Amino acid sequence: MSLVGLLEVIACQHTHVGTRVRRVRIATWNVNSLNARLGRVERWLNTFSPDVLCLQETKLADDAFPALTFQAMGYETLHHGQGRWNGVAILSKVGLDNPVAGFGDEQEPDPDARIAWATCGGVRVATCYVPNGRSLEDDHYQYKLRWLDRLRADLDGQCDPSDPVVVCGDFNIAPEDRDVWNRAKLEGQTHVSEPERERLAALEQWGLVDVFREHHQDSGLFSWWDYRGGAFHKKQGMRIDLLMTSRSVADATSLVVVDRNERKGPKDDPPSDHAPVLIDLAALPTKATAPC
Repeated sequence: MSLVGLLEVIACQHTHVGTRVRRVRIATWNVNSLNARLGRVERWLNTFSPDVLCLQETKLADDAFPALTFQAMGYETLHHGQGRWNGVAILSKVGLDNPVAGFGDEQEPDPDARIAWATCGGVRVATCYVPNGRSLEDDHYQYKLRWLDRLRADLDGQCDPSDPVVVCGDFNIAPEDRDVWNRAKLEGQTHVSEPERERLAALEQWGLVDVFREHHQDSGLFSWWDYRGGAFHKKQGMRIDLLMTSRSVADATSLVVVDRNERKGPKDDPPSDHAPVLIDLAALPTKATAPC
């Protein structure tokens, strides 16, 4: 069965006599240049129809973001960009309230466009592009740690652990050794260092859950593969694209999928080095107009 067929079966399993639990689908995807990947994003939206899609690395200024393209597909949008680098966006079919471009702490703005917040269908959503860090000796690594500390503090200002919350995106951190293809080869590098993982643990202590690991325990399940050296075909990747959710969202999640197929593609339609990750969760029952 195809991935699309599987998702349709899961949606139908939420049907009850006289009522239908409306599936809510939330996805995250580092597209590594929306200009280069816009056709892919449009096709993916048409195929999987997420209610909310969080994008990272759009690499666009705000006035270049294709808001009208997504509007024609039924999505409200929030984009926080800076041209050639970084850039994040939220696309929503279920409302886009209380938008915040950047951190919401009213401190000095982050020099990079790496986070945006909005409430979508009652869920407070953040799309995050966490700094890479470059190397443990680089100033960018210290910026990464400070950025993660600021995210933890910003959670207190944006929401409460009892609220429905989704903080998702490219975290540039593999939470555990099983989330990388070869831990020994990454010794002394970013993405696996203890200070980075401690910052993820601080998000969990606040009340967020790595919802993927509540559904999948195996190692070797990745969301990013280097373009070089045939890494994708050699299964040499990392799981760094995360959906960190509050407990109420995690408990409502019925399915978590990494769409590895979107990492494939010909040279004239090149993929991002990241795959989309999506979750399906059940909302409150509503009257069904037709059987699934």
